[in-house]
Amino acid sequence: MFKNADLIAAEDTRNTIRLLNHFEIHTPMTAYHEYNRFDKADELVRQLLEGKTVACVTDAGMPGISDPGEVLVEKARAAGIFVTCVPGPNAALTALVISGLPTRRFRFEGFLPEEKKEAGPLLEELKQDTATLIFYEAPHRLKKTVGILLEALGDRKAAFCRELTKVHEEVKTMTLSEAAAYYEENAPRGEFVVIVEGADPESARAREALSWQELSIAEHVAFYEKAGLDRKDAMKRAAEDRQIPKRAVYQALLDEKQLLF
Repeated sequence: MFKNADLIAAEDTRNTIRLLNHFEIHTPMTAYHEYNRFDKADELVRQLLEGKTVACVTDAGMPGISDPGEVLVEKARAAGIFVTCVPGPNAALTALVISGLPTRRFRFEGFLPEEKKEAGPLLEELKQDTATLIFYEAPHRLKKTVGILLEALGDRKAAFCRELTKVHEEVKTMTLSEAAAYYEENAPRGEFVVIVEGADPESARAREALSWQELSIAEHVAFYEKAGLDRKDAMKRAAEDRQIPKRAVYQALLDEKQLLF
């Protein structure tokens, strides 16, 4: 693929050049990374529209997953350019498989938002999710992230997978509280994938039922409308949550409307 390309867009040309030299590939390279992903993507799309073939390669893992390649693919597809993928190692799925945690249902979140106002609503949502949770994290942020997860989700089982498919691959399984203590004494090194068990199904259902009890039926329906459902579907979901007939929800809305006049 690299030999047939006109240009290679590499996350770090210093790393990719070693691979190319090993296989005696002399295709020209250009740097394409987090800090130039928008402007460089426009330039690469321009070259693609001129008929050139561009290969996008990342340092580790699969381009496009929590990676600037996502921007390039989006822009190329929008321009009507053919895009294909050569599957490669994926840190999220690799970590999930070797974590020892359930794999039937999982939710990939990548890197948590750094701003608390953005992370807060997401973590509140994740608190109820029974799927196994997958996060990426850099070593300098790992301790902070563990503390945030512990506070938001409670003390759950977790697997800390670092440097996957590399020389120093390591997987540590422990609770979030144990991880907080461990990484306080041992500085994190390398890129991490953090796998966290999902919410206990019974506990999640109990918490959800309690939250609905705190809302009136009208507030319950309004909650789903704000989430993007139309009135009919919002009423249906509220009825299902409360395990009552849909007509009871409809009547409650009528009664509340009449009280307002």
